[in-house]
Amino acid sequence: MVAIRRSKLYEQVAQSVEQRIREEDLMPGEALPSEREMMREFGVGRPAVREALFHLQRMGLIELKAGARARVAAPTPRAVVENLSGSVRYLLSSQDGIRHFQEARAFLEIGLARYAAQHASAAEVDALKSALDANHAALKDLAKFEKTDVDFHYVLAVIPKNPIFPALHAAFVEWLVEQRHVTLNWPGRKDTARAAYDAHAAIYEAIAARDPDRAESAMRKHLEEIAGVYWEARRGGA
Repeated sequence: MVAIRRSKLYEQVAQSVEQRIREEDLMPGEALPSEREMMREFGVGRPAVREALFHLQRMGLIELKAGARARVAAPTPRAVVENLSGSVRYLLSSQDGIRHFQEARAFLEIGLARYAAQHASAAEVDALKSALDANHAALKDLAKFEKTDVDFHYVLAVIPKNPIFPALHAAFVEWLVEQRHVTLNWPGRKDTARAAYDAHAAIYEAIAARDPDRAESAMRKHLEEIAGVYWEARRGGA
């Protein structure tokens, strides 16, 4: 037989409030009942109510501010992804976890490059060229180069006009920040910034030529090279 897990009081409160939000009895921006009202309604103590509110906040369903009643949050892909950060950092503490996220990033970005080659408008291709030019101009300043590197990939993330992709892009930027910094500063490889720029140029040229196979190949090669330098640096003690 499988044991039935009994939910805790705060979980029951949180589930009830979550159901109201999903059924739109409580709308984005609307204040929740006061803690005292929730204690009376659910027949629980203040600790259970507060733990329920913290739980709902972690889910991205409500916003909590000191001295004010909790309010229903307007859901966004960015908020959903940000709520994963604690678990992600735990996964990134192991080498296997880092590899899994490198693979996930590659899966996303290779798809974005292919999509851009097939669907980007002339204005979006121009925006990618501007990002590439800024990347080139920053070659001698690694701090600026890191930023323009992120900006180049961001342009690709917004082309599909799906808000989940920029949210995932921003998350990968944060989650893999160590990788970017290590690969660009590793003394074991010379001109890593130049190599990254050349890879960006190859991606851009494939997209501008409307060649999805070449764009996919160029992005895959770029990300494999980045991962290779990173693991080489880690083995070298970086």
